[in-house]
Amino acid sequence: MSKVALVTGGTRGIGAAISIALKNAGYTVAASYAGNDVAAAAFKDAAGIQVYKWDVGDFDACANGVAKVVEELGAVDILINNAGITRDTSLSRMTKEMWDAVMDTNLGSNFNMCKAVYDDMKSNKFGRIVCISSINGQKGQMGQINYSAAKAGTIGFVKALAQEGARYNITANAIAPGYIATDMVKAVPEEIVAKIIKGIPLGRLGEAEEIANAVVYLVSDGASFITGSTMTINGGQYMV
Repeated sequence: MSKVALVTGGTRGIGAAISIALKNAGYTVAASYAGNDVAAAAFKDAAGIQVYKWDVGDFDACANGVAKVVEELGAVDILINNAGITRDTSLSRMTKEMWDAVMDTNLGSNFNMCKAVYDDMKSNKFGRIVCISSINGQKGQMGQINYSAAKAGTIGFVKALAQEGARYNITANAIAPGYIATDMVKAVPEEIVAKIIKGIPLGRLGEAEEIANAVVYLVSDGASFITGSTMTINGGQYMV
């Protein structure tokens, strides 16, 4: 019986690429999404992956959503915390609501989702958790204090969780992507994208599939000795 992998924000962008890559690697995949029913339905039809709708920033919604996945597919062996949002502006213009929305979705969701799957992972003496951070969680970014703080917090989260989970054969790692050629980045004016690319030694944007390939590796048996790590995938734009 194949292992069950749950990908939050798994129907679009990097998340969709991760969901598809995990399915192609032989896992049974569940992809959660927050609000775009049309996109989720199209993804389900095209990829043949079951989709589930809930707000990852809501603790009870996560518990209920995971319970439904477990009921239909089985206990979650692999969790990919990918869901995220942006609410970019300067500190002087940022509202408390903008701060809370990003922190709840991008950082709080790590707790909400891990809490919902952790007991089963402990009981089964197996778990693979990958949280998607960001280059801006490593170096910071003007106009993104909420996003940068949440993504930096994600790195600290996996370092602590890795120490707790090790005795149960549960690994926890982060991936910090740089600028990836998603719809969101492609919507940025061409002159700005050109400036970004000039700062990337490899001279291009990353592809969502390159992040997905790293996820597949981190959850594989070949990566069983890797935990508490952050994999930086940014074309050399920021080296740590």
